[in-house]
Amino acid sequence: MTLLSIVVPAHRVQGYLRECLDSILGQPVDDLQVVAVDDASPDACGAIIDEYAARDPRVLAVHLETNAGLGPARNVGLDRADGAYVWFLDGDDWLEPDCLPAVADRLRGTRPDVLLVDHVRRRWDDRPIPSVLAEVFPDPPGEQTFPLRERPEALRLLHTAWNRIVRRDFLVDLGLRFPTGWYEDVPFSYPVLLAAGRIGVLDRVCVNYRQRRLGAITRTRGDRHLEAIDQWERVFRWLDGQGPAVDPLRSVVFERMVWHCLCVLGNGERIAPDLRPVFFARLVAAYTRWLPAGGYPVPAGPEGLRHRLVAAGRWPAYRALLAADRARAAAGTARRRVTPVVRRAARLGRDALRYEYYLAELRRPIDPTLALYAAYWYRGYACNPAAIYAAARRLAPHVRGVWIVRPDKVATLPPGVEYVVAGTLAYYRALARARWLVNNVNFPDFVHKRPGSVHVQTHHGTPVKVMGLDQQRYPLGALGMDFAKLLRRIDRWDHSISANSFSSQMWERAYPAAYTTLEVGYPRNDRLVTATAEEVRAARARLGIGPDDRVVLYAPTHREHLPDYRPSFDPERLRDALGPTGRVLMRSHYFHDRRRPEPGRAVARVADVSGHDPVEELYLAADVLVSDYSSAMFDYAVLDRPIVVYAPDHEAYRLARGVYFDVTAEPPGAVAGDFAGLLEAFRSGAVTGAEATAARRRFRERFCALEDGHAAERVARRVFLDEPAAPVTERADPGPAFDTGCP
Repeated sequence: MTLLSIVVPAHRVQGYLRECLDSILGQPVDDLQVVAVDDASPDACGAIIDEYAARDPRVLAVHLETNAGLGPARNVGLDRADGAYVWFLDGDDWLEPDCLPAVADRLRGTRPDVLLVDHVRRRWDDRPIPSVLAEVFPDPPGEQTFPLRERPEALRLLHTAWNRIVRRDFLVDLGLRFPTGWYEDVPFSYPVLLAAGRIGVLDRVCVNYRQRRLGAITRTRGDRHLEAIDQWERVFRWLDGQGPAVDPLRSVVFERMVWHCLCVLGNGERIAPDLRPVFFARLVAAYTRWLPAGGYPVPAGPEGLRHRLVAAGRWPAYRALLAADRARAAAGTARRRVTPVVRRAARLGRDALRYEYYLAELRRPIDPTLALYAAYWYRGYACNPAAIYAAARRLAPHVRGVWIVRPDKVATLPPGVEYVVAGTLAYYRALARARWLVNNVNFPDFVHKRPGSVHVQTHHGTPVKVMGLDQQRYPLGALGMDFAKLLRRIDRWDHSISANSFSSQMWERAYPAAYTTLEVGYPRNDRLVTATAEEVRAARARLGIGPDDRVVLYAPTHREHLPDYRPSFDPERLRDALGPTGRVLMRSHYFHDRRRPEPGRAVARVADVSGHDPVEELYLAADVLVSDYSSAMFDYAVLDRPIVVYAPDHEAYRLARGVYFDVTAEPPGAVAGDFAGLLEAFRSGAVTGAEATAARRRFRERFCALEDGHAAERVARRVFLDEPAAPVTERADPGPAFDTGCP
């Protein structure tokens, strides 16, 4: 029999589910089963579960036809579990590295009915908040087990299903199931402790309990929070059925009920003002009904006052107490906000007058026809915003598109494109009055989100490296980042453009805000899909590339933690490995400002083409792409041409910058770990071999399925015309635009 089954229900947690499953399956424990239950999730949870089940036999995928809710989904997982022990882990939480071997050792060594494990709360700012386990057990019992009557303080631990591992036969014999509704942990967690004869404690943090910024029940207002009292009613009815054996513990359970319900009532994010008296009245009724005959230990201090007000049914007094608590909290928040405002005023300095002009323009009406575009911190006309701009000009001619550019980039704009120069009064006026603001990065911090305006975040690549809030765990790659400001910026977004399901999942996790995801493909890739053979020949001709030349484009990414680092790369030796018709083009990351090539100048056999725009023309011209962790590989894969991952610093990059997936394990083609290996990949033919071709096919299926040449149109219709998103067009695999005969 398997030692441990971990049941993972999943519903609307696509941004977190991979981290959850990786945290389990990546640990050195084989005596394990993961029962992953897709609770009819409308996002990609089901596909993620199937993906993991296909590659790891320890994962059992279960799909529910209709949404059952967390409690019933756990029951389904319990019924499918074959482990001696069952652990219920929520799909948005994750395990601490290397905790599973310690859990397995303790289970085997002590054979408890219930093993309690420690946890930390993880806020969206990655700040860990410890549990009360150290307070409850200042002298941990080690490998000793105990019944609850000997250590009733165990009831003070958070009443969740995921901080306790339960012997399956004990649970089945007890006949305990999770109920429907919210707060379903309550009538599970307390009875398992009350009924257990052998309780163990592993005083080691095992679970990271994610405090989600959005989407969590604990941060959702509504009348369903009244169900907390219903769940406590179930606990006391269960107690009534257990006889006098549990009577000595009734008073402790009762105190926990009052404490928990007051926590729910006092949380303004859960109970709306009009529901608070209703909740209080329900709590008073439950208090009166279930009060133990001998009373219970009422806490001292302010907490005890709250208990006494419930006992007396004094809602007006309790309401006044809640108001005082909120007033103190609001005063503290106001004090924290003053300092940034003062600092911002001082920082503006000579720009203060322009900022005052911007504020004045905010008081004027929004221009209902103005769409403002920007890309790469005002570096010019490029990327997804450029493709959307072109589509909008065709489909929504009533929209006036204006670009923001730096003064030194004005000359790079195509003829006829209207623009404003960053920093000018026209720039501030456009930012204040535009109805639509479209960017592939964020607009400056001072920009206000006006009611009626629409902010579109297009992003500029499928993420390999971690982004947004996830960078908090990798400080070397996040130097200088202010994550509080980042949250304020993403709160301005109305739409987030996604090229594929994987990107949607990662953006949801890295940028938690209330925007709408438009998973439509990348507008900038439309040109790669629709390019004809004649356009490919013309792109090559503009670079002086002949029909028989074999061209390798080398496009590495930037290393934020090592800004001066360049991977070992000898373009002359690579050109020699390609043969007499070989050419090597090199393009730097956009963080490095690039010199534009001289018009009409042919590109040499080895050339730096960093200043050649648009980059899509280089993709069309190249036979092979060599890259590392850059999003360029996802775009280039649309062409279905060979790609080589050249990653000589993969392990260092993964540890310092963080990655969402391993491009060396799931590559779009051949992989080289050093320059000698890169040369050999070309000399041996591995670049175009069967293994590389199969890898590219899998990569394209995962990341390029939405690229049908109409992504920009889908965005333009949804954003500017308020039309529903059109379906992706089925298209045949076009294959390479021409023979890639590179050896």
